[in-house]
Amino acid sequence: MTVDLPGLSALALTAARHAAALIRDRRSAGRVAVTATKSSPTDAVTAVDTAAERLIRDVIRAARPDDGFLGEEGGVEPGSSGVRWVLDPIDGTVNFVYGIPAYAVSVGVEVGGRCRAGVVLDVVSGAEFSAAEDAGAWFRRAVDAPAEVLVVPEPPELSQCLVATGFGYDVERRTRQATAVARLLPLVRDIRRIGAASLDLCNVAAGRVDAYVEQGLQPWDLAAGGLIAQEAGAVVTGAEGGEPSERLVIACAPALLETFQSAVTACGF
Repeated sequence: MTVDLPGLSALALTAARHAAALIRDRRSAGRVAVTATKSSPTDAVTAVDTAAERLIRDVIRAARPDDGFLGEEGGVEPGSSGVRWVLDPIDGTVNFVYGIPAYAVSVGVEVGGRCRAGVVLDVVSGAEFSAAEDAGAWFRRAVDAPAEVLVVPEPPELSQCLVATGFGYDVERRTRQATAVARLLPLVRDIRRIGAASLDLCNVAAGRVDAYVEQGLQPWDLAAGGLIAQEAGAVVTGAEGGEPSERLVIACAPALLETFQSAVTACGF
């Protein structure tokens, strides 16, 4: 299927910018009210999540009425074009609720079931990460800043690696993940838990962390950020070298993969 990837990328960025502006405008001072929960009592949804996803869909639908959608808040909307937009209107909702400045708009574009373009926009800083399949990944510090090419740096040895991770909302899964992270911690430089998977993956792309491992990711967590990491030169894989999935996602430089994957497995992820 032939598609205009630059055009899809540009539309993704436009939609993400509109959503980020709405989120910034509607975030009141103090703690934001939680309007619903999903997988557990700690898995929050706010009115702004819902409004931002609705806006993203409206912007895209106005330009491409035949496309489908998969969104964290709005679910599945079938399309007929072979293009599906995978949306996380606020990745890092708990950070958003508490006013911690680490949450993002994530917009991925699937063609034939594979993510081929994507944007992750850091709402507070305004930084933009984007990628298109086989065309590379880019970073802008702000809307008007020049685009910088992202290239994953050569990694240090495992003991000197800074590793990003996250935890699910289910209590049993969190407990298992905490145990695995405790086993991994003595093997690496340190652990970072930012609370937004899309930003973690972009941080691998930007060399801000050396590796990333997490369980429980959904398609909207992974789509755009995973492509950005891959296009910057990272390997994004799953358990035992399989496809990245809810079971496990690993992202790191190719030179680190064998060592890091072995450590992750040994630690019980």
